[in-house]
Amino acid sequence: MQQHTLRRRRTGLTGVDLDLACAGFTLYTPLASTGLVRLVDLAGEPVHEWRLPYRPGRHARILPTGTLAYNGVHPDGPPLFPFWDKYRGGVMLEVDAAGDILREHRDPMAHHDAHHLGDGRILYTALEPLTPAEARSVPGGVAGTEDRGTLHADVIKEVDSAGRVGWSWRAIEHLDPADYPLQPHYPREHWPLVNSVFPLADGNILASLRSVSSVIVIERSSGKVVWRLGPEVLAQQHNAQELADGHFLIFDNGVFRTGESVPFSRVIEVEPISKDIVWSYRDRQPESFFTPFMGSAQRLPNGNTLVTESAYGRIFEVTADGRTCWEFIVPEFAGYAEPRLAAAFPAESNAIFRAYRYTAEEVPWLGRQP
Repeated sequence: MQQHTLRRRRTGLTGVDLDLACAGFTLYTPLASTGLVRLVDLAGEPVHEWRLPYRPGRHARILPTGTLAYNGVHPDGPPLFPFWDKYRGGVMLEVDAAGDILREHRDPMAHHDAHHLGDGRILYTALEPLTPAEARSVPGGVAGTEDRGTLHADVIKEVDSAGRVGWSWRAIEHLDPADYPLQPHYPREHWPLVNSVFPLADGNILASLRSVSSVIVIERSSGKVVWRLGPEVLAQQHNAQELADGHFLIFDNGVFRTGESVPFSRVIEVEPISKDIVWSYRDRQPESFFTPFMGSAQRLPNGNTLVTESAYGRIFEVTADGRTCWEFIVPEFAGYAEPRLAAAFPAESNAIFRAYRYTAEEVPWLGRQP
């Protein structure tokens, strides 16, 4: 009998309501693959793929220019704590439909998100070690769990097409650690763990801080935090982004959620002035939709929302009233090839970081309708 629980379950397309689903093609990147990026149609059939020379450092995205932005794992990244091997990146590529690399930027300390802005600039997250005094200023976390005595903190950088840093932001300079303590169960390895960065229409930066369960707006001109939604609402969230109407869409994982004994994930839409949740999705049986790490959501042109339950390779689409109209389970399972990573995480996985849906007009080189 198959001993891998997820492999015993159905994979590929599990259901579709063509009257409700948003037409288009879905892009995903299996994290344990050696560089596969795949585009599938609404029937779950592959219509295009890329085979890139680096293991995925989280995800890929198609830019408005039609090229692929891909975040790969730097081949010579530093060996830090075990989870660093799993979520580091460091090679930021722009690739054409044929797989030819058009542009490349490298930073061995990069991790999680790299937001390619489409004009050669890239906004991304990176790590730096704190000094012992800086580390002592950060409260919380599990005592004694530093990475060989070191606590790492985030830096957000924006580089131009030549790789020159044009803007940067250091968490330790602009956050008061007393206001952003590590959550009690979290290792003292990485603070505050910025897992997404998003450029806002007004020029400021929206950032998700996982290990302190907060989403913040950073004023670009000063580096000050001018807006915050914290652990009173969020629980180790991901993928904070701005919608066309100025609302924020956030994937809220639900790990150690305040006031809840049973974890569940949800997607919330927040009106930033009032901080009211104006729309949300969670499963009718809440614990049936849960990913303890990663996760994403995308608002689609027809008003539906594409959701990624990342740890289990599940991508699904829901209508505004919460009806599921498309579901696909990533069928590609693999183990990590790097020995250190394979030793720490030996099980095969079909996990992905994010998935994105694209209309036929956004992938004109494909030359077909969904």
